[in-house]
Amino acid sequence: MAKASDYDPEILKLFDGYVHGKITRRDFLDRAAAFAAVGASAAAILASLSPDYALARQVDPDDPSISVSYKKYVSPDGAGVMKAYVARPAVIDHKLPAVLVIHENRGLNPYIEDVARRLATAGFIGFAPDALTPLGGYPGNDDDGRSMQRERDREEMREDFAAAVDYLQSHPDSSGKVGSVGFCFGGGISMYLAVRNSTLAAAVAFYGRHPAAEDAAKIRAPLMIHHGALDERVNSGWPDFEKALKAAGRSYEQFMYADANHGFHNDTTPRYDKAAADLAWRRTIAFFEKNLA
Repeated sequence: MAKASDYDPEILKLFDGYVHGKITRRDFLDRAAAFAAVGASAAAILASLSPDYALARQVDPDDPSISVSYKKYVSPDGAGVMKAYVARPAVIDHKLPAVLVIHENRGLNPYIEDVARRLATAGFIGFAPDALTPLGGYPGNDDDGRSMQRERDREEMREDFAAAVDYLQSHPDSSGKVGSVGFCFGGGISMYLAVRNSTLAAAVAFYGRHPAAEDAAKIRAPLMIHHGALDERVNSGWPDFEKALKAAGRSYEQFMYADANHGFHNDTTPRYDKAAADLAWRRTIAFFEKNLA
């Protein structure tokens, strides 16, 4: 797989705009053509930047140390009934802390399922809802997934993830201690849940949209926030939010990963930065072990 350093930085900015709905596929192809090397094409560039989910297997679904399944839960103020991917240790001899895993802006893809399995190998219940459930679920590719997710009402989706926290807090296998971790769209939702739910025990955000500064004082859960240093779009909101967190006396840890792009934790795309992703994940697991004990 190619690396982010193999691409012109402007190509990566265009790709970020495309995957976040700022420009269309046609716009990306037209503008990327100016950067295409001899013998390449804009379409080939787009294909090379898109996920290869065959790589999303840091933990095999058949790993005997874990148990995986799909479960339904009720979201009374959201979509009604939601589906989630659940990963947990194969043997449970005591109640376990749970972590809500919140996907990017494209539904429950194989990478997010693998994140849930990574949590299971660390001794947590990993619970990853699919925001596309009312539309039939993740369609098997990210382009259609992004289009489908844009069809959903944002507030209703927030309710679906908030309902997942309630579900996990009362689940018979859960200790009642629930944290959240999200990526991109999911990073923003993870921080939103910390604003909304005073009983959330910990929240981690990977390159997510920050809450409004005035909401910082509502947060009770400790936060851990991971940023890629090259992610200008997301990082622009951090100074104001950090100032508000400090003014409110809130507990937070923030890490900026040098030379890392938006999406650096996703190991299925060239934006993946293994060193940054591994360090951020070790920090995340230690954070949950501390705050969900």
